[in-house]
Amino acid sequence: MLRFVGRLPAVDAAAISAHYGSVSAVTFIAASNYLRSLHVPFPDYASAFLAVMEAPAILVGVVLGKMAAKGRGSLGPVIRRAVHEAITGRSVLLLVGALVAGWASGKKGGESTAGFFVTPFQGVLALFLLEMGMVAARRFEDLRRVGPFLLVFGIVAPVLNALLGAWLGQKVGLGTGGTMLIATLAASASFIAAPAAMRLSLPEANPTLYLTSALAITFPFNITLGLPLYLELARRLGDSAP
Repeated sequence: MLRFVGRLPAVDAAAISAHYGSVSAVTFIAASNYLRSLHVPFPDYASAFLAVMEAPAILVGVVLGKMAAKGRGSLGPVIRRAVHEAITGRSVLLLVGALVAGWASGKKGGESTAGFFVTPFQGVLALFLLEMGMVAARRFEDLRRVGPFLLVFGIVAPVLNALLGAWLGQKVGLGTGGTMLIATLAASASFIAAPAAMRLSLPEANPTLYLTSALAITFPFNITLGLPLYLELARRLGDSAP
């Protein structure tokens, strides 16, 4: 869709794809609170979906971007070089390494480092998003060319992804709440981990495009209209299950 309908450069298409393949923790928290407010139960392990789904799409997006940047050539060597650069890149190593370190340290390790990682998170995140916004604003003119397409894509892509996520959730028996959460995660677009990874691994990608689509279009849509839509979808799929 991004390459052939939106006519975006391959590197930008890869970067945007990484955002939509990855997940948004803020959207997940909003969905969880939404279910609690309606007294809809969901599995306690649902937060594990968030951790598992975050990194793979970023890795795939980086690989696709590296392949596009390398241009034409024998496909095998290009893929091998792209995968090697993606896996050994700082952004992917930090993301996956942090997940492994968190799993290895457990709850006690998390409590002992909370003052360094958890407490300053909101302030550091605000500074990061402010800096990313300044970078995106320098190329704001690029948005005029693809603005209408991004607006449509930022709404259509989450709905299509949510349909697939809800179908899978219903097939594995997650129940209404769990199905709604997996649909919401599938519909969400990362605007924290993915932008940081793209900034490091694919600096040639246009941040105006991936930040605008993920943060300015998809996130508000999911929060305002998406959550009740995905819950209704989960309910209908549950009612139609044999």
